[in-house]
Amino acid sequence: MDRRPPPTDPTRLRINQEIKAPVVLLIDSEGKRVGEIPTEEALRQAADEELDLVEVAPTSNPPVCKILNYGKHRYHQQKRDHQAKRKGAQQDLKAIRLRPRIGRHDLEIKIMKARAFLEDGHRVQFNMLFRGREAAFAELGLAIMNELGETLQDVAKVERSPWREGRTMSMVFNPKK
Repeated sequence: MDRRPPPTDPTRLRINQEIKAPVVLLIDSEGKRVGEIPTEEALRQAADEELDLVEVAPTSNPPVCKILNYGKHRYHQQKRDHQAKRKGAQQDLKAIRLRPRIGRHDLEIKIMKARAFLEDGHRVQFNMLFRGREAAFAELGLAIMNELGETLQDVAKVERSPWREGRTMSMVFNPKK
């Protein structure tokens, strides 16, 4: 099985026989600088150690090549890229649905869940749903939303105060840094 990525990959490094430069600056498998040597000699040294000759800096003059296990190098590079992607991921918007006639205990459970989301670094949006005659008593929903703002002020700041769209009232919280 071929360990190399397809040739269209811009991050692809040239390895072994793909290196066309007549002379390379060699770094051995321990990371020590060997110096400028012919490419054939560098390939021979890599083959003696049963490793690959990898061109790590193709734009320098002469190109810098390193003796290493290319498959292992690619594996560790993919792991680093994955970790960087995970850490750089945008924060999610978590939605929590409420009703204006929610019980005290149920509201406390929703607040605990929102607190956990905020401590994990996520934004939280509360959506108050009004059905039927409940829509006429929007002040009940607003009172609950204001209570949420006061209860969560130690871990979050209000990104957007309560607003109403049709039969829904919403409020968004951002985690405090």
